[in-house]
Amino acid sequence: MRPFRISKAQARRVPALGAAFFIALGLFAPQSQAAPIGQASAAAPAAKAAAPRAIPVPKSPEATTGGRPLASETDGTAGTPKAAAAGTPAKSAKQFSAAAAANGCDTSAFTNATGSALVANVKAASLDCINSLFLLTGTDATRAFGEAQMATVANGLRDASAGYPGDNSTSVGQLVLFLRAGYYVQWKYPNDVGQYGSTLQTAIRGGLDAFYAAPHSKDVTQANGDTLAEAVTLIDSAYENGHYTGVVKRLLADYTTSWPSSMTTAVANTETVIENGFDRDGFIPALQADPGFATTMSSFVTRNASLINGGDMVTSIGIQIGNLVAHDQLRAQGRPIVKDLVSRYPLVGATAPLTMNLVWFTENKDKGNCSVYGLCDLPTRLPPLVLTNERTCNANLRVRAQEMTAQQLADTCTSLINEDALFHKVIQDNGAIPGDVNTNLEVVVFDDYYEYSLYAGSMYGIAVDNGGMYEEGNPAKVGNQARFIAHEASWLRPDFQIWNLNHEYTHYLDGRYNMYGDFDAGMTTPTIWWVEGVAEYISYTYRNVRNADAIAEAGKKTYKLSELFDTVYDQTPDANVNSNRIYRWGYLAVRYMLQSHPDDVKAVLAKYRTGDWNGARTLLKSTIGTKYDADFATWLTACAADKCGTLPPVSQAPLCTAADTRQFDKNCRRDNLAATTGNYSYHFLYLPAGVKQLTITSSGGSGNADLYYGGSNWATTSSYQAKSTNAGNGESLTIANPPSGWVYFSLYGQQTFGGTGVTTQYQ
Repeated sequence: MRPFRISKAQARRVPALGAAFFIALGLFAPQSQAAPIGQASAAAPAAKAAAPRAIPVPKSPEATTGGRPLASETDGTAGTPKAAAAGTPAKSAKQFSAAAAANGCDTSAFTNATGSALVANVKAASLDCINSLFLLTGTDATRAFGEAQMATVANGLRDASAGYPGDNSTSVGQLVLFLRAGYYVQWKYPNDVGQYGSTLQTAIRGGLDAFYAAPHSKDVTQANGDTLAEAVTLIDSAYENGHYTGVVKRLLADYTTSWPSSMTTAVANTETVIENGFDRDGFIPALQADPGFATTMSSFVTRNASLINGGDMVTSIGIQIGNLVAHDQLRAQGRPIVKDLVSRYPLVGATAPLTMNLVWFTENKDKGNCSVYGLCDLPTRLPPLVLTNERTCNANLRVRAQEMTAQQLADTCTSLINEDALFHKVIQDNGAIPGDVNTNLEVVVFDDYYEYSLYAGSMYGIAVDNGGMYEEGNPAKVGNQARFIAHEASWLRPDFQIWNLNHEYTHYLDGRYNMYGDFDAGMTTPTIWWVEGVAEYISYTYRNVRNADAIAEAGKKTYKLSELFDTVYDQTPDANVNSNRIYRWGYLAVRYMLQSHPDDVKAVLAKYRTGDWNGARTLLKSTIGTKYDADFATWLTACAADKCGTLPPVSQAPLCTAADTRQFDKNCRRDNLAATTGNYSYHFLYLPAGVKQLTITSSGGSGNADLYYGGSNWATTSSYQAKSTNAGNGESLTIANPPSGWVYFSLYGQQTFGGTGVTTQYQ
């Protein structure tokens, strides 16, 4: 994620790290340029919302562009419609000749014919043959779909529609599908086909006007629906959305759940006409002139609410009502309708995709007017409705989740607590930075990326076109709530994983124990080599996962170590900015420095911990400079061969020296502590006046020991001031401003434990 530490006061929140950039290969056409019948097209872009930062941030594999959640896809209805008239899906471009031959399709019938002969050939062809034409390219595309050819077929549609019988016995369907194919190929290969102008526009309006004027185009039958569904999509293909709002309005007004499937598909296809219409000439003026269009959309939703399941056409069409409040000319029409719908239908459950998408429009396209919709309290209203599972890991850590089992919650707590121990072992810090009171972290986990995109923006005011978000807030403010907002990696199921969990938790620890002040303070000079590198290093090390991508990068030797000290986040033409450098090369730089030059790391962190950013920069760029570049290059060669090495032995706190084995002192440890189930290992230490923070940690051994702190009194399970009660023996307590004099703590045998070590530190 980048950046990871943000001041809530300045509303800076930054997306979390994803695995890599996921580049979808295929057609990212608006549905008006939908792929051939039977061949799925890519989803249309989500929203018109601006990205929070125009930078190369790795995302979740399922993240949407723009951040607006779409309708979920439980039944496919909201996806690209498929007409029942289609035979087999069109083949890939390389298989075009074979597909055409298999369908008895001679492309020369369309590339060499003109005038009435072309119209006759289109009508004589099978729908499968016409479907294959969506894949024409080059000179074939030019000769089949040039403007004159398209205008000829559009005029043929006009003539054939006069006697349209309500089925495809006169091959009107072939004419419609040919025109759809032409618009699609022209959109995809404009240099092959050439531009379309007024000649085709006049002809296509004549053809569509004639079709929709034909009495049988209104037949509510399966046979008519087969052609009508494609004719509705053709409205959008031809960019005639504004000219045919009356057709769309009639279909929405007339629809009932008794309509046959092809007629239902025709209605579903109006969603594309509506959505894309808001970006096309003539559509908004048409809606201004006819306010009944907006109320018809609303009535369509409320009449057919029984169909709503999140992935249905009612949801998809209903979401488009939100576009009314996105445009000044239509906002007065849209506000009361949107308010009614978000008040009428629950914010969770089957109706959530409808209501929360409409909420998105109010928040992003009618900003500052939440009171108009009764939505100002969503940040407090939504969490208890959505985050119905919760576990307190210890006094400093809580998990709130949408859908997690008790075992998953427990495992998550254990993972974070044990990672905490590893972090301190690797970094060897001396406790939290003075003045940092971010003692509590809340981890919020949505069920998957879709649910995250649906709710996280409204609940926490963050962008969601990313892989999660860590909010540090103001670490000097008492009561500040640090929060990592995440989602499960649903694409890895049945394995359970919270996307970016360990990486982001390292950021929390790094911000608390290494980086002085808030995020803005830490960005005074380039610190990203460390910030992201240590998060990657701790995450991979704790999970015992080989960082294959980083190791592969090592062999390329793309960067010198001295160059990596200059890595930054901000989007510039400079080579300092790219996701690969930030995460994979950050990992390599930190791993090398921790293993090969730990004293230099300690010196740099000592500067970071006091906010001496310029001093740290001088150490990195002047004191260290380029002197390790050659050794780093040698290390990269070894690392690429899977010989990256290991950390040097970590020095432990010295053993306590007091004769009484119960007594501790500043920065000392006792090993091999033990107690049977239900019994205690009691301990104490003396604190001088003025101690700001006391940290007690336990680890190692067998069984399950819980840690209790009693202040000036003996600590038991019934009398304590703080406790840490995780599974196993990995416990930690940080006590701010403890009293001077003798203080007491104990290990309680939740199960018989032995071989456990305890360390005490204070500042």
